[in-house]
Amino acid sequence: MRCPFCKAGNNRVLDSRASADGFAIRRRRECTACGRRFTTYERIEESPIRVVKKDGSREPFERRKILMGLLKACEKRPVSMDTLEKIVTSVDQTVADQFEREVPSQFIGRLCMRELRKADKVGYVRFASVYRDFKDVAEFVDEVKPLLRTGAKRSKPRAPAAKTQGKGRKKKPKK
Repeated sequence: MRCPFCKAGNNRVLDSRASADGFAIRRRRECTACGRRFTTYERIEESPIRVVKKDGSREPFERRKILMGLLKACEKRPVSMDTLEKIVTSVDQTVADQFEREVPSQFIGRLCMRELRKADKVGYVRFASVYRDFKDVAEFVDEVKPLLRTGAKRSKPRAPAAKTQGKGRKKKPKK
């Protein structure tokens, strides 16, 4: 380890301890040439997981992108940031457990949909509409039907909307 100040290769370790998260070792060092002190961290070298997109391109796995997609799907919905963070952590952990180098984007999408379905049905439908890239309304309806069968209940029953005719005028009742 070279000194960051004088670039000499000789130094001694003064203190060694685990970092706060427990995934690194913090070492306090002193350069024997210039006498200055500096800190180094020793971490496990992880090879970054790459996401294989539908078109075959690859990009680094990013928790932030998953969170942004979930935030967009749950916009103006009663889903807490804590819930979304838990979903992202669950997806991240599953990907890390099951894949070493590359993960298909479809796998990540299915995980997100599974977790989002438990948290918020409307957010799930929004996410599915983008993720599944429905070609027509029939495909969209096929995705929503199971939600309706499983008893996706409204929190408050809606009052029937008044029928209007033209520019906001109410329709006259038939005699």
